[in-house]
Amino acid sequence: MLGKTAGGLLWMSRYLERSENTARLVEAGFRIALTRSSASADEWSSIMASAAARHVFEENGRPYDARNVVDFLLRDPDNPVSVLCMLAAARNNARLVRTALTREVWEAVNVCWITLKSALAAPYDAAELPSLLGLIRQQSALVRGAMHGTMLRNDIYNFIRLGTFLERADNTARILDVKYYVLLPSVSHVGKAIDNVQWETILRAVSAERAFGWLNGGEANPMAIAAFLILDPRMPRSLAFSTAKMVDNLTHLETAYADRRRSQDMAAGMLTRLRARSIQEIFDAGLHECIGTLVTENAALGRQIEEDYRFYG
Repeated sequence: MLGKTAGGLLWMSRYLERSENTARLVEAGFRIALTRSSASADEWSSIMASAAARHVFEENGRPYDARNVVDFLLRDPDNPVSVLCMLAAARNNARLVRTALTREVWEAVNVCWITLKSALAAPYDAAELPSLLGLIRQQSALVRGAMHGTMLRNDIYNFIRLGTFLERADNTARILDVKYYVLLPSVSHVGKAIDNVQWETILRAVSAERAFGWLNGGEANPMAIAAFLILDPRMPRSLAFSTAKMVDNLTHLETAYADRRRSQDMAAGMLTRLRARSIQEIFDAGLHECIGTLVTENAALGRQIEEDYRFYG
């Protein structure tokens, strides 16, 4: 496969996953801001920091409130990481690699773009926001279902899945970081009722509230939730699950091309380090510091994949 085609497939899936993840991040911010209305500006600022969009947002001097942040993250055409712009980028990449996709996948991507472009035409409305965020998740799921149901399990599929799990690991880490590091101004808040509400909000943001309840039961606590989202190999949005899937996809590419590349060793090393640590060790070392390392390693892995498979060469 040409490196340009591999890059188009990976970035198509990265943009699709990122658009869904941004919607999930907005939902987390919206729910958490409701629990701390007196400091809502701080909550929205932290969400923007997690989306790596604070600098662009602040250039125009807009205040941090729900209307400005939600419109900026979901529908601002001048924000390259808005859901609207990322869906356009996903569709453009899908068009470039259309011959590598099944008809069902291409049609699902195209319908996703048309549907959400229309839905995102209207400005922020608090009453409509939950249904809009649900629609974004639904359209993403339809594309993912078309991929699972119709794509041949070859190198094309593996590059698509690599993009998905690179983005997913990054998103879960960023949502955890927003909660633990930015939203808690003091350790005196830890364990109080408001803290527990915010942790449960994080579970809802990654569609994990019910699964966590099935496995753990009883009252949620920060350490158990962090362990679930970082280390549990059964949780499809956990860091351990996403990293293991990247190792699997890179191993399939090694088999397809009869060539083991550096990115595979990097992913395997990341997974080994994750599996070797307990959640207590992670908290003792500093959850924020651990998450920062994971985000950095994940970004480096993405760059190495691009280099190994010559996306731009």
